[in-house]
Amino acid sequence: MFFLGQSSSGTHRMIKFVLMVNQQGQTRLSRYYEPVELSRRAALEADAVRCCLSRKKDQCSFVEYKDFKLVYRQYAALIIVVGVSDGENELSIYELIHNFVEVLDKHFSRVSELDIMFNLDSIHIILDEMIQNGHIVETNKNRILAPLTAINKMVEG
Repeated sequence: MFFLGQSSSGTHRMIKFVLMVNQQGQTRLSRYYEPVELSRRAALEADAVRCCLSRKKDQCSFVEYKDFKLVYRQYAALIIVVGVSDGENELSIYELIHNFVEVLDKHFSRVSELDIMFNLDSIHIILDEMIQNGHIVETNKNRILAPLTAINKMVEG
């Protein structure tokens, strides 16, 4: 018997962090699901992004990195990088990234880097609806956007 968040081999599966970075390597969003000292975050982010940016377009979007894996996707000028434990399913994370971008597109009507920079609170709400404690908890776009829809109705009303 194994518990949620563990694979049958007993290794703990989880998302360690989510980064949204522009092509210049500037972090636009970072969300950590396990403790990382603030002093180490900048170096970790820069190194992880450099690792992803240095890869060619025809290379796989999954990279073994230190004691975990990086799964990334590039959308125009933005790159989304997700750090996961070794036991995590890379394809499910790859699809999660795409779903996240589709939710952002639905909310912002074609999301841009400026939308992310000036609406970080909304981005975090969306991410919190999708991922909790490093585990995917929701993928339905309407349910993910429900809290923001309710907030917008209260503001308008």
